[in-house]
Amino acid sequence: MPNRLQWESSPYLLQHAENPVDWYPWGSEAFARAKAEDKPVLLSIGYSACHWCHVMAHESFENESIASLMNEHFINIKVDREERPDVDHVYMSAVQAMIGGGGWPLTVFLTPDGKPFYGGTYFPAGDGLGMPGFPRILKAVSEAYRTRRTDVKKTVANLEEALSTIRVKTDDRAQLTVSLLDQAYHNLAPYIDRQNGGFGTMPKFPQPHLLEFILRYHLRTGDAEALDIVEETLQKMACGGIYDQLGGGFHRYSTDAVWLVPHFEKMLYDNALLSALYLHAFQITGNVLYSSVVQETLDYVLAEMTAPSGGFFSSEDADSEGAEGKYYVWSEQEIDEVLGPKLSSLVKQYYHVTTKGNFEGANILYRSGDDRVADPVKIEKARRMLLQKRRTRIRQGKDDKILSGWNGLMIVAMAEAGCALERKDYLDAAVACGTFIDSMMTIDGVLMHSWKEGRCTVNGYLQDYAFVIAAYLALHKTTLDFIWLARALNLAESLVQQFWDEGTLYDAGNKHDRLFIRPRQLNDDAMPAGISSAVMVLMQIAGLTSEERYRTIAVQLLGEVSQKAVDMPLGFAWWLCGLDFYLAETLEIAVIGSLHNRQTQELARSLFRYWLPNAIVAAYDPSRGYEIDQVPVLAHKTPVDDRTTLYLCKGRTCMEPLTEPESVSEVLKNLALRSGPSGKA
Repeated sequence: MPNRLQWESSPYLLQHAENPVDWYPWGSEAFARAKAEDKPVLLSIGYSACHWCHVMAHESFENESIASLMNEHFINIKVDREERPDVDHVYMSAVQAMIGGGGWPLTVFLTPDGKPFYGGTYFPAGDGLGMPGFPRILKAVSEAYRTRRTDVKKTVANLEEALSTIRVKTDDRAQLTVSLLDQAYHNLAPYIDRQNGGFGTMPKFPQPHLLEFILRYHLRTGDAEALDIVEETLQKMACGGIYDQLGGGFHRYSTDAVWLVPHFEKMLYDNALLSALYLHAFQITGNVLYSSVVQETLDYVLAEMTAPSGGFFSSEDADSEGAEGKYYVWSEQEIDEVLGPKLSSLVKQYYHVTTKGNFEGANILYRSGDDRVADPVKIEKARRMLLQKRRTRIRQGKDDKILSGWNGLMIVAMAEAGCALERKDYLDAAVACGTFIDSMMTIDGVLMHSWKEGRCTVNGYLQDYAFVIAAYLALHKTTLDFIWLARALNLAESLVQQFWDEGTLYDAGNKHDRLFIRPRQLNDDAMPAGISSAVMVLMQIAGLTSEERYRTIAVQLLGEVSQKAVDMPLGFAWWLCGLDFYLAETLEIAVIGSLHNRQTQELARSLFRYWLPNAIVAAYDPSRGYEIDQVPVLAHKTPVDDRTTLYLCKGRTCMEPLTEPESVSEVLKNLALRSGPSGKA
């Protein structure tokens, strides 16, 4: 008989709707029952594409005897971490404080008022390998709650004290100078893997915003080694098993040091951030490998991750038919059967296919990186044949909820690639998604976090606001339609109103329900943190509007975090990108002209021939009649000779107006070659 999760919209929660566990979704009903019955709460947090979440579900949550223990001794709550990142962050912080680490599935035991007193991650169904089984844990925790209540309260108090000290913001404001960027770059040196690319040993995560910082460092200093570090990583990832060699798109991370064996889930945010990174590398180097990766990845997103509504789905699972990676791997015999002897021989050499295999007896396809050894026409023919065969397999599950923030990241990648690579379909997809967020995920001016089947759940978080503002700015810059800038300005004001409190920005706004601590994540992880992303967009908005309040907030937060970012650059990469933006002489670009003019669109494309990370763009079509008083960058600017005109200022110096796309490209090329911070304090 289905439990309460049957009424939820989250695909992850719906996966557990048939469990014999008496699950509740997160909410007051569960905690009210826990208080009434004086029972502890068992909180289980995971997400749809998580392999070990599926393992624990199969071993424990589908097990009648274990479910009976859970139902007898606990009030059980299941949370989708992607739907409730605030809940996930707060209780992940608690578990990390308790055991020194964390991950998913996350298992936390709470008092009836929501305060944690014990937790862990994956627990096996039975004792073994030095780990207690989940039934033993359940009995021990229940017994402790019943008979050692004083110890439980003491643990709660100690945790609250520990977490409160983590939340206190630092007051030691560093002098914001270029030397901080230099120090941060040099502090990365011990972590760089110069043999295999990336950072550290294993597992290997792509860390795109860290590579973005190194690209910025290269642009500022001209340091060739910095560019080499990025290129080594991009090339190794593009040729490795972490990249889907047939269908495009990146898997979550590599379990080894050489990018060969991934965890096979595909996340929307990874593919958005990596597409943007590869695009920027292409804009700097002209290397067609990078533009190919961008297009293959975005083509995959359009084909497999795009909803009819215009939004983008969240993820695809690692597992299919109960086995991790089964959809993606190949036996030598399968390759032979699909391609025939001649083509098969070439492809097996190109993708390193062997009888023994490289993953549980099968083959993950990867390349050496030297494409000169193969006939590209034959390889492309074989790739299409293998891809067609793969599509007949049983697909892995798809999490089809639409998250506004993750969609914002993909809008940026689609919009910029659409202009830079002259792919109108990408730009059209970006506009469609932006329109969907504005029309379906914004209610009475409030951005929502999640949408599925016509239903919005949960107000947007700081990260959602920051990512969607960045998306609207990208849409304005690529379409030159003022409506997107107007929407970005409105969201920026809403961001400050909801999330700025007590002299800082919190992850959850004043419209969210309060948890036992208010979440505030400083460090960047798989995605830039909400606060570092907000700092970046507030500085950009301030540059466009001269709204000093936004700049003051951003600079205050940069000052408080900059020294920590310098000392620990691996965890603060987007902060460092924001510091780079703040220290740069901002390039102000104003475009005045008709949106329907072909020359206007050519000028828009010319803005993306080179990577200019510290440029801000404002555009206006005089025939549209928008109110532009709040955008001083556009003030007193008119078309020259009735032609679309570009005005360009750097620092306090402005150039003659430009009307020819070729002239614009030449000027921007020269600026790209000498881009970077000016050294201001």
